[in-house]
Amino acid sequence: MENSKQTSATSPIITPKAAIETSDSRRGFLKNSSVLAGTALGAGAGLSAMAIPAAHAAGDDVIRFVVIGCGGRGKGAADNIMNTKGNVKLVAVHDAFEGKCREALNQLGRRHGDKVDVPEDQIFTGLDGYKKAIDTECDLVVIATPPGYKPQQFEYAVARGRHIFMEKPVATDAPGVRRVLKAVEESKKQNLMVGIGLQRRHEPSYMETVARIHDGAIGDVISQQVYWNGGGIWYKNKTDDQTEMEFQTNNWYHFNWLCGDQICEQHIHNLDVGCWVKGAYPVECNGMGGHQQREGGDGSKSQIFDHTFCEYTFADGTKMFSQGRHLKGAWNHVGEFAQGTKGTANPSGEIGGPNAWKFEGKRVNGHQQEQHDLIEALMRGEIYNEGEYGAHSTFTAILGREACYSGKIVRWDDLLEKGHDLAPGIDEYTLQSTPPVVRGDDGKYPVPVPGKYSPFA
Repeated sequence: MENSKQTSATSPIITPKAAIETSDSRRGFLKNSSVLAGTALGAGAGLSAMAIPAAHAAGDDVIRFVVIGCGGRGKGAADNIMNTKGNVKLVAVHDAFEGKCREALNQLGRRHGDKVDVPEDQIFTGLDGYKKAIDTECDLVVIATPPGYKPQQFEYAVARGRHIFMEKPVATDAPGVRRVLKAVEESKKQNLMVGIGLQRRHEPSYMETVARIHDGAIGDVISQQVYWNGGGIWYKNKTDDQTEMEFQTNNWYHFNWLCGDQICEQHIHNLDVGCWVKGAYPVECNGMGGHQQREGGDGSKSQIFDHTFCEYTFADGTKMFSQGRHLKGAWNHVGEFAQGTKGTANPSGEIGGPNAWKFEGKRVNGHQQEQHDLIEALMRGEIYNEGEYGAHSTFTAILGREACYSGKIVRWDDLLEKGHDLAPGIDEYTLQSTPPVVRGDDGKYPVPVPGKYSPFA
């Protein structure tokens, strides 16, 4: 780390390979062992002592997995898992909506045949059905639900002793990040695999380039620019038969308590790369943004911003500048760039300056590669745990969002301690509950106004 005084905003930043090589707990959790463990998280975190079921043997034994959240990434992750060389079987699914479960099973069944073995009584729905899916006889849980629902689902999967792959971001607010970090600590005690869907960390082009940067190829990193600028996303109009909670859950990208805004849901990838390159997390951020074009730009359909710009500051005073945007007809770009005292870098595979170099290896599909890595590690009886950097990169995005919403300088430690709870009581929500955000008397959802919005509860 650049500065030993940086505390809560720092964490070891390591590749999956390094995580395996440096782990002191390479015990054969898939080699004919059974374990009993209680949790150390306490009732306040919603966990109670539970027995971890008998693990399965490595080698040819089946890795049974379940999918929580059957949308695009849930189906995609399941497809990627069944494309690996592992002996894997999908045994249960959950989604808030039955139709999404059946659509996923139909598509995956056509592609993978008997690797999909989900009986009728292991199709679970509703907002609390994830518990029943995780309670089935399984080894691995894939969590790909709207981010606002992930902290409690991850927590429950850890309590049940399951290995976990969870899509990014892992939460949408400070309380959710704290909850995930606490569960990550418990997962380490139980020697559980935790993979997070920040797939660039599994792509050889990024891994080799970042390793060269860390070895000094561009000297000290003094500034970075990271971008996720695109044209826009989907929107699903409310139907007459939907409750407001059903509408928001089905249209989750447009509500902060569910998605965390574009900076969390998509731009997190680039922010994660920037922090990986730097080997640290920022201590503060200031930013700006707005809602000018998002679904009419008046809050009647959506409450998230359509553009953000952030200046992140690290403990040593160096900067990372961030652009996140959904604007049709504007400049689109997704990528990262770094400047050092001895050269420059595109972390996806190129270094400029005296140590000029370009990646010439095989480019891979990161979504697929992260599942190759995860399943192969499980079959070898090895683990890595990406939960901590998944939570910290998520919080980097939340820090930027709150700086843009407020127009103020927001410090990491202050926000992590005092940031808003966007969905109080979320564990008790059903599809008939009133969401934490509803339209006002003017028919519009609340949209943060910089200069008036406070980032603190």
